[in-house]
Parts: sequence; C-alpha cells; structure tokens
Amino acid sequence: MSIRGLKKKQPKTFKVKIITVDAEMEFSCEMKWKGKDLFDLVCRALGLRETWFFGLQYTIKGMCTWLKMDKKVLDQEIPKEDPIRFHFLAKFYPEKVEEELLQEITQHLFFLQVKKQILDEEIYCSPEATVLLASYAVQAKYGDYDPNFHEPGFLAHDELLPKRVLRQYQLTAEMWEEKITAWYAEHRGIARDEAEMNYLKIAQDLEMYGVNYFPIAQNKNHTDLLLGVDAKGIHIYSINNRFSPNKSFEWSAIRNISYSEKELTIKPLDKKAEVFKFFSSQLKVNKLIFQLCIGNHDLFMRRRKVDSIEIQQMKAQAKEEKARKKVENQRLAREKQLREEAERAKEELERRLFQLEDEARQANEALLRSQEAAELLAEKAQIAEEEAKLLAQNAAEAEQERQRLEITALKTKEEKRLMEQKMREAELIAVKLVKESDRRAKEAEHLKQDLHEAREAERKAKQKLLDITRPNYPHVAKYPQYSPTDTREASFDKGSIKLDLKDIDLKRLSFEIERERLDYLEKSRKFEDRLKELKSEIHALKLEEKQSGLYS
Repeated sequence: MSIRGLKKKQPKTFKVKIITVDAEMEFSCEMKWKGKDLFDLVCRALGLRETWFFGLQYTIKGMCTWLKMDKKVLDQEIPKEDPIRFHFLAKFYPEKVEEELLQEITQHLFFLQVKKQILDEEIYCSPEATVLLASYAVQAKYGDYDPNFHEPGFLAHDELLPKRVLRQYQLTAEMWEEKITAWYAEHRGIARDEAEMNYLKIAQDLEMYGVNYFPIAQNKNHTDLLLGVDAKGIHIYSINNRFSPNKSFEWSAIRNISYSEKELTIKPLDKKAEVFKFFSSQLKVNKLIFQLCIGNHDLFMRRRKVDSIEIQQMKAQAKEEKARKKVENQRLAREKQLREEAERAKEELERRLFQLEDEARQANEALLRSQEAAELLAEKAQIAEEEAKLLAQNAAEAEQERQRLEITALKTKEEKRLMEQKMREAELIAVKLVKESDRRAKEAEHLKQDLHEAREAERKAKQKLLDITRPNYPHVAKYPQYSPTDTREASFDKGSIKLDLKDIDLKRLSFEIERERLDYLEKSRKFEDRLKELKSEIHALKLEEKQSGLYS
C-alpha cells in the first residue's frame, strides 16, 4: 500500500494543542492545512495582528524546530502524537519594543516570554536589575500597592527572581519581598500595559536579549564557538562568553548567506572583506540558522522602509488606542483618586463615627457610673445621715449619761463629803465618848474611892460605935438618971440617922454609877454598830465610784 493510500484513509481532521506562555488551546485542523493556515487560526483566536514576530515551535528528536508556513502541517517532520503539541512563541524580536510592539496582546506575549527566559536563566540579568524587573512584574499583576491589602507574604507564591540570584545572596524570602516591595510601591499609578512595556524596555538592553545561540566550529578541527542570531545581525561568541561577541555582522553589512550540508557561509557586503565560513553539527541546524537569518533580515529591512498601509493603520490605531487608554487611565486614576479620597473620607467619617459612638458609649457609661455613684452617694448620705442621727442620739445619750455621771459624781462626792463629815463627826463623837468614858471612868474611880472611903469610914464608925457602946452599958444601968446620958442618947440617935442617910446616898450613888455604866455600854454598842454601817456605806460608795470611773 502506498503512502498516498494511507493518507486517504486518515481522518479529515486532526487535533492540535497550542501552548502559549500562559494558556493552552485545542483546535481541529483539516488534513490539507498548511502551517500558515494553523498559524492564522491561532492568531485570530488570540486577536493578534502583529503576526510576523511569532511562530509555532515543536520539539523533535531533542531539537527545537519551527513549523514551516508554506508546507502542509502533516507533511512536516512533527511528533506523532494526538493532539499534536505546538508552542506559540516569539520567533523574532524587535529592535525597539516601544516603537514596534503596537498591540497590547503582542506586548503582553513578549512580556510573558521574556520574563520566563529571565527566570529560566536563558537571558542573564544582574541581581539589581532582576529586583527592578520583578517590581514591574508585580505592578502588572497586582496593580497599585496598597499596604492594607498587600500584607507581608503576599508574594510568597510568585516566582519573580532567578534561582541563580537566590543562591548568590543569602537572603530570606521575606528580605527579597521587602526589597521588591520597596520598588513596587514607587510604581503607583502605572497601568498594566505600561508596567509590561517598562519591563521590556529594561530587558531589551540586556546582552542576551533576543539572541538565538547555536554551537558551531570555525574549521574542520572543530574549534568550539557560538553563533548568535538576533534582530541586529549575526554574532560570533566564544563558548564560555555569551555577553561580548568576538565578531559581529550587521544585517546591513551582509551581502549573502548560504549553506551547503553542514557548512554555512556569510559573505559581507564589502567584497574585499573576508568571507566567514563555519560548520554546524547537523544540516537541520544550518537550515534553522538560515531561516532565522532570513526572517531577522527581512524585519531589519522592513524597519528601514516606509511602513505599509496596514502598518500605518495599525500604528494609527495603536496611537489612538494609547491616547484613549491614556485618557481612560487618567480618568480611572482620577476616579480611583476620588474613590480613594472618598474611601479615606468614609474611613475618616467611620472613624469619627466610631469615635463619637465610643465617646457616646463612654459618656453613657460615665453617666451610668455617675448615676450609680449618685445613688451610692445618696445611699451613703442617707446612711451618713442616719449615722449622724444615731451619733447625735448617742451623743445626746452620752451627754445625758455624762450629766448623770456628773450628777452621780457630785452626789457621790456629796455623799462622800457627808460620809466623811459623818465619819469625822463619828470620830469626834468617838473621841468625845472616849473622853467621856475616861472622865466617867475617872469619876467612877473617884466614886469608888469615895465609896471605899465611905465604907471605910462607916466601918471605922461602926467599929467606933461598937467600941463606944460596949463599955458604957453598966454605967447606964448604974446611973440611969444622969442627964448627960440623955444627951449621949440623943447624940447617938442623931449619929445613927446620919449613918443611915449616908448609906442611902452610897446605894443611890452605886445605882447611878451602875446605870451610867450600862448606858455607856449601850451607847458604845450602838456607836460600834453605827461605825460598822458607816464603813459598809463608805465601802459601797468606793465601789460605785470605781465602777462609774471605769464606765466614764
């Protein structure tokens, strides 16, 4: 069976997957489509008009190749897979991005591809420049910096710096974020397309920007070199230095480029100049180099010609679009500013309202506290008033008690004085009684002595009488009529009367002395009883005085 027969049996369409830098798309293609048909379909889907910068790339046998526009897709050496995978990438780079990239989608695709090349270290960039580029990438993604919204750590999941830079400096992710945020905060007011354009303007000045490198040998001895193709020309580099070319051929200085098998020849415009020949590892490499040289040379020559009608229209539209976007951005910036001012005013009003509510709440709380304090003070005042009344009552009672105690003390003093007076009187009476007792004792002694003397005299008188009476009894009988006898008898009778009287006086005197002695004993007993009563009263008064003193 022939190959043509196999193709007839194939389905009328085949599937392809187009992978851009930030998206994937699938299409169904007709079997007869050429590379340009598929490419135009993708460009229409993307809304891309600046198609000359881009191409469809695929990888076959470890080598990146571009899909040819003038050949059928299935006739080319593409991977046998379903769907067939193509990468939609920039194939050629502009010399000045600000002048040549007219559409926003073109600019955005270039921005994403160049950013990926810098992060993948296909384009070398200094650490300082990578931080600045990262700040523009953050501005393009997040818009203006807002410290209230963009809190620390908001860049933790974004890849912004090459791993080489991260390894070169021993800084933490927080430190890198702080450095990027410091630049990011200065880009306030820059729109997304402006941030992407600023990114590309910095990137286009890098040495490796837009250069496609291929290993070559200058002679058959295989001296290793690198050939670079970019928008300005062809450059020859040493194998270890991709920044400074050893030799350069600008497109304007090249007369012809040709290849034969593995050999590729560059003829300068100056016929006297030396023709440069080099050898590549494969014929496919020479073909790829040749394609890139043709495409870059065509763009180089187009830039130096008058723009076509289509380009002029696109530039006019781009200019109008930029002007419109500028006005729109200014309007949006103004609206944003007004909105921010309104939000700030709203926040200020909310803050003021919250402050007033807080002040009102505090005032209400203070009022409640004041009312509670007033009620408490009123209650305390009432309690104080009651206590004052109680104290006044207690003071009055104390005053009454004091007066009573004073009166009691006065009474006690008076009673004491009376008792002392009574005691003095009792002592005086006792002294008088003692004196009287002594006097009566003396009188009793005198009376006893007188009584003794009287009794002694009586005894003597009786004795004398007896002595007188005994010898005279005979004489009386012998001489009974003697007149003197009558006289003696009369005298004797008289003496007897006298003795009887004196005896009566002695008895009476003895009776009176005995009666007075009994009276004295009775009075002494009563006086002792009275003294005991006085002592008991004085002792009671002293106890009462002590108790009243303790009470006071």
